[in-house]
Amino acid sequence: MSEKKKVLVLCTGNSARSQMAEGLLKHITQNEYEVFSAGTKPSIVRPEAIKALAEIGIDISENRSKSVDEFVNAEIDYVLTVCDNAQENCPYFPAKTKVIHHSFEDPAEVQGDEETRVEAFRKIRDEIKKYFENDFVKIVETE
Repeated sequence: MSEKKKVLVLCTGNSARSQMAEGLLKHITQNEYEVFSAGTKPSIVRPEAIKALAEIGIDISENRSKSVDEFVNAEIDYVLTVCDNAQENCPYFPAKTKVIHHSFEDPAEVQGDEETRVEAFRKIRDEIKKYFENDFVKIVETE
């Protein structure tokens, strides 16, 4: 059996979009890929991200925010940048690494009460899920 392809989802804080994307991609592809997430300026995993994924049966409560520096020497097949800042500040990866960019709005920027914030995370969760189901998998399968 061939080795699983490795996907690194990259964002700025590794707190919301990239964490949700990591959980969603693992779930959607049923662990067909080794999926990691990291940030250019890691912080914490946002509780709203944990809640939004828990609502659809995906547990990321044990995830931690990681620095992209942890992966610079790793053999990564695909780097998916999910915010413009990460795309602009993405470190160099070897030529064989395919960098894919798809920007999503940052739900962590939404102000308001908890329900308003969680609703913003749900919206982005659903957008990321749709992207993975319709576009990302097709991009990877055509390689």
